[in-house]
Formats: sequence, C-alpha cells, structure tokens
Amino acid sequence: MNPVRRTGVHSILLDIEGTTTPISFVYDVLFPYVRTNLRLHLETHAGHADYQRVLESLREDRDANIASALHIPPRHDGSSADELASIARYAEWLMDRDSKTAPLKQLQGLIWEDGYARGELVGDVFPDVPPAFKRWRERGISIGIFSSGSVLAQQLLFKHSTAGDLTPMLRWYFDPTVGAKTHADSYERIAAQMGEPPSSILFISDVISELDAAGKSGMQTRLSMRPGNKPVPDGHGHPVIMSFDEVTVP
Repeated sequence: MNPVRRTGVHSILLDIEGTTTPISFVYDVLFPYVRTNLRLHLETHAGHADYQRVLESLREDRDANIASALHIPPRHDGSSADELASIARYAEWLMDRDSKTAPLKQLQGLIWEDGYARGELVGDVFPDVPPAFKRWRERGISIGIFSSGSVLAQQLLFKHSTAGDLTPMLRWYFDPTVGAKTHADSYERIAAQMGEPPSSILFISDVISELDAAGKSGMQTRLSMRPGNKPVPDGHGHPVIMSFDEVTVP
C-alpha cells in the first residue's frame, strides 16, 4: 500500500455513498425502507408542521414539473386521503428517477428518522471509517460531509451507525441546497463556509464528475474505490484510494 499523504490539507470533505458507506446500504436498505413505509408514514404524520412544509414543497415541485414531464402523477385535491395518495405517487415517481430534488430528500430524511428511532435502521459504514475519523481529528483535521441526501439523513446515518455515534467527529454537513455536486461553485461555497481556501480541503468521492468539479474549485481530490462501486474509466486524473487507511496525516 502506498499511503496518500496530505499536502497542506486542513479539512477533509467526504461523500457518503460508495465512500464512507456501501452503495448497497443506500439502494438495498434505505430506499426500499422509504417505499415500504411511505404511504403509512404520510397518513400518520401529515398533520405535523415539519411534514406540512415538506408536502407543500412537493406540491410546488410537482406543479412546476407538470409542463415539462411526461406521465407525471396528477394532483388530486379531493379528500385529504386522495391528496396524500397523489403526493405519495409523485414521491415514488421521483424515486423511480433517482431524483435529487430537495423536497423528496427532506421527506426521505423524515421517514428514515422514524426508522432509526425504532431501531429498524442502522447506518452502515466501512470498518476503516471510525478509526480514520479518530486519527484525523486527533491530528487537527476537521471533517465534513457533502451528500445528495439531506443534512438530516446524513446526521442520522452517522449518529446511528454500526460503530455507534460518529457525529462528534463531524464538523460540517452539506446537501444540494448549497449547490449541485457536479458544479465547481458548490465546492467554492462549501470552502467559504468552512473558512478554508479550497486548496487546503481534500474531497473524497466515488464519482468522477464530482471530483472534477471539486478539482476545478481548487480542492485536492481522491477517488474512492470501494467494494461494490461502479467501474470508472481510465484517465480520470484523480489519485485512487481503496481505504481511508491510505489517507495519512503527519
């Protein structure tokens, strides 16, 4: 193993899926959990203020998409049960397309919150993640997360992880409200919020387009090659790591 040593890195920014957490956990556990519990969850919690805000955002998102999207589930304004059913169908339609829209991510986070609280979900992290967090923090490196999941979903995964509560190790959480993960200006905004120049931040992800965007912002990058990750083309230009054990700091 050839350790990848930091060069002027003060903070580490991490993707989740395929980086800290197996892709299978997201697609085989988290997403199916939402589908299984979506309708009952809406019926049970729709009257709560947090849900009212998310549901209204989903209505607005659906109305905005109707003109441009084919076969979008229509809105029903009859009984409350009919309206909830139509919202559920729209959320399922979005999930079928792996949509990153904020209202869907917020709704997923609320459903997962209930699942973690019930002990039905436990956040899966690779075995090298907890010791790496501890090692980096002991050396003064701050750690942040940038994921397409909501901030709530990120916090839940690390709070209820297979290694216990890892949130004390994490300083920042960023979701697509800061910008798309494939846009360089998103990483510039993250660096500003971290209070660091981009060049002092190391971003680790399994997605080439995300690493390209981070690199354009001036961040250092590493490509995460975990078991179960999709193959990537040659010539991408990003140093590869198989484990966080390869990211060492003085």
